[in-house]
Amino acid sequence: MKKKLMGLIICILVLSLALMGCGSSKSNGEKGKDGNKEKSGGVLVYARGGDATRLDPASVTDGESLIVTEQIFDNLVTYKKENTEIEPGLAKSWEVSPDGLTYTFKLEEGVKFHDGTDFNAEAVVKNFDRWANGNVEKFPYYQSQFGGFKGEKSAVIKEVKALDTNTVQFTLFRPQAPFLKNLAMSPFGISSPTAIDKYGDKYIENPVGTGPFKFQEWKRNDSITVVKNDKYWKKGLPKLDKVILKVIKDNSARLNALIKGEVDLMDGLNPSDIEKVKSNSNLQIFERPSMNVGYLGFNVTKKPFDNVKVRQALSHAVNKEALIKNFYEGTAQPAKNPMPPSVSGYNDDIQDYDYDLDKAKKLLAEAGYKDGFSVDFWTMPVVRPYMPNGQKVAEAIQADFEKIGVKTKIVTMEWGTYLEKLAKGEAPMYIVGWTGDNGDADNFLYALLDKDAIGSNNNSQYSNDELHSLLIQAQTETDEAKRNELYKQAQVVIHNDAPWVPLAHSVPQLAGKSNIKGFFPHPTGSQSFADITVN
Repeated sequence: MKKKLMGLIICILVLSLALMGCGSSKSNGEKGKDGNKEKSGGVLVYARGGDATRLDPASVTDGESLIVTEQIFDNLVTYKKENTEIEPGLAKSWEVSPDGLTYTFKLEEGVKFHDGTDFNAEAVVKNFDRWANGNVEKFPYYQSQFGGFKGEKSAVIKEVKALDTNTVQFTLFRPQAPFLKNLAMSPFGISSPTAIDKYGDKYIENPVGTGPFKFQEWKRNDSITVVKNDKYWKKGLPKLDKVILKVIKDNSARLNALIKGEVDLMDGLNPSDIEKVKSNSNLQIFERPSMNVGYLGFNVTKKPFDNVKVRQALSHAVNKEALIKNFYEGTAQPAKNPMPPSVSGYNDDIQDYDYDLDKAKKLLAEAGYKDGFSVDFWTMPVVRPYMPNGQKVAEAIQADFEKIGVKTKIVTMEWGTYLEKLAKGEAPMYIVGWTGDNGDADNFLYALLDKDAIGSNNNSQYSNDELHSLLIQAQTETDEAKRNELYKQAQVVIHNDAPWVPLAHSVPQLAGKSNIKGFFPHPTGSQSFADITVN
């Protein structure tokens, strides 16, 4: 009897240990690195202040469009999750010739576009030929990053050809130091050649890439929905089943929707609401590393802004400290250059135009505008990371200018129209900004203020041959110290000419539910949501 009882007890103990082992194994399989249960699947609702303008990434310059296309497309190379260092994308490796004129890329094999078309070297050639044979109105970023289009002397890219199915080669007219960083930018996501041909002019509404999510639906000025690409070439991604990018124009209304649980993640958090979010255990703050500039621009081809003394006068009449205190509430620093201090080549020796109304009046008088003048003042209709409230910032600057006799009429319009008209040079004076695309000084100075960028991102129509020479030298220079010195000289030229009043470099604030994991706001302002989980 004792032997039978002892045998029964041993059996029970063995069975119990086996069950515990099974339970432990299952639990560990569900846990993420932090020990919390991390489940794939689910829907993320991302709330933002404005809608996309188009969904063909090469045809747009605005962040609201590019954060959508970032979900749909992949690039040849990409940025690391937390910075702008380059890592492989659709190209798994590459070689650069000693003279810097030839880049040869080995491509990932077996990748397909969302419509089933094969991704290969010919698809890459088709995309770059399409852009190179376009114009600045169709593909503005191609001009600002690669100098110009086919047949133009300023063009950087000479030829793109397929060496075999999985090898593509780029030949350049001149070396370009930030070439790989430019290729990683959101506008140069690779599209399906089949879809480009199928949709024609309607491709801007029917994007097809190789990315983690597939385009599903666009309700204009309301929402854009993308769904999981079940055949994505990166194993285990995306973790979400669906992302809905929802437009809620007002910052406070966006936060209320988050608090009520109607959305999961939002951008454009009012600085004044940061403590409100921090005190709510159901929410969390995300800070995007600062790599931006908000600015007041002058169209230097329109009177009176064709006079440098007028531009310098108004530079002395903007109270930046007050703007930052009242509208950024400590989440920004005053800007004195067109690029932020976080970017290599920043010139900290430049002395900003101090807020001095007497100097401003004196310069206006010297320019022949002793009694001031009247002008339309354009401002942004949406919240952007560099500009928490374009209307109120414009009103504050308007009040400053009134003190020196400059009367302004504030004008605004729909975001897409605003950007198109800025690019065409229709605004005499305007507020806008820029979030860096690739972490390189070239992406600020050349992309925004070189004469090659007029018609794309040079909204001030500013042209200076000395500046152009410095920036082209910097592009072709591979020695980092020498490049930085050229960029510092370029900033001196820009500062003296004053085509802008740089206002602020902000640390953009986002808020989300406390159960969001795997989200890191990228410095460029756009990032894939492929790694996110919502538990």
